[in-house]
Amino acid sequence: MRNWLVLLCPCVLGAALHLWLRLRSPPPARASGAGRADQLALLPQWKSSHYDVVVGVLSARNNHELRNVIRSTWLKHLVQHPALSQRVLVKFIIGAHGCEVPVEDREDPYSCKLLNITNPVLNQEIEAFSLLEDASSGLSEDRVVSVSFRVLYPIVITSLGVFYDASDVGFQRNITVKLYQAEQEEALFIARFSPPSCGVQVNKLWYKPVEQFILPESFEGTIVWESQDLQGLVSRNLHKVTVNDGGGVLRVITAGEGALPHEFMEGVEGVAGGFIYTIQEGDALLKNLHSRPRRLLDHISNLHEEDALLEEESSLYDDIVFVDVVDTYRNVPAKLLNFYKWTVETTSFDLLLKTDDDCYIDLEAAFNRIALKNLDGPNFWWGNLFLCSDN
Repeated sequence: MRNWLVLLCPCVLGAALHLWLRLRSPPPARASGAGRADQLALLPQWKSSHYDVVVGVLSARNNHELRNVIRSTWLKHLVQHPALSQRVLVKFIIGAHGCEVPVEDREDPYSCKLLNITNPVLNQEIEAFSLLEDASSGLSEDRVVSVSFRVLYPIVITSLGVFYDASDVGFQRNITVKLYQAEQEEALFIARFSPPSCGVQVNKLWYKPVEQFILPESFEGTIVWESQDLQGLVSRNLHKVTVNDGGGVLRVITAGEGALPHEFMEGVEGVAGGFIYTIQEGDALLKNLHSRPRRLLDHISNLHEEDALLEEESSLYDDIVFVDVVDTYRNVPAKLLNFYKWTVETTSFDLLLKTDDDCYIDLEAAFNRIALKNLDGPNFWWGNLFLCSDN
């Protein structure tokens, strides 16, 4: 009997100490409060309830109506259901910070990066690439060279060109220049250079005109130079070429894997010529730049109002998790990762379900599928793939 008492006493004392520490611990912080990083921290570290399923609903800050539709449909059914209401936790996932750049002034509507255009070159043709005056020219061993670019404000490309070797008398090579839209295999423009048809010489390039149409904002393209001769191209490393971005309407980007058509994946990144372009709708661009300061002030004021509305919504419904990221489309992965971390550190659950605020969730059907597929064990990933038709 004495031996049993010796074994049991430490266990009883340990359980009593654990209970005493739990009672002294502060209550868990509620996942609400827009714009307050201290309340958005991934606390508490202890978990007060257990749920069979946690549902995270991705939502944008201004999607109040979509969230209210959910609250009045499948979420309302869940709350009123005698059995499911205790088994499921639903939280909307929202970025704690709104983008401080108005949509009209962003590089693209999906990010929060300022479209930094200053002193645009208007009403004249612009050579995208040019060689330095003291740059020596010569043939390289590369048969295929390419460079990729992104359009930040609409432009029109008028000509494609190639570098030439100053030691040559006239143009003595056969070169094809193609311009692709990123990840497309069909060229938008093609210019072929040969001794009988070499185009017009401008500075250290030969140019040939191409069909003109507008390349819109956010267009990503790749120019490929290909030599049909045994000798290579006159090419330069991008850092040894002057890039004329027209005041910020154009940006050269690195051609990563998958950015080129498959037949050019063995090509070398660099520049073997260039193109001539003009800025489209220059008057509208100047008007936009002049009105930017006032638009920024109005946008900041609207953000403060949005913060107040979100704070009120969160206090009223207590179903929002504000994650510490800027709420833009490109930050969706960061929103999800932050929510997953919050869920793991604050909630005890078996399964985690992610959805969007424009989707309807049939939770009873989900539970039936879980039982049917025996998904109640650890380390399961469960999802569906849909093949969409072009028709």
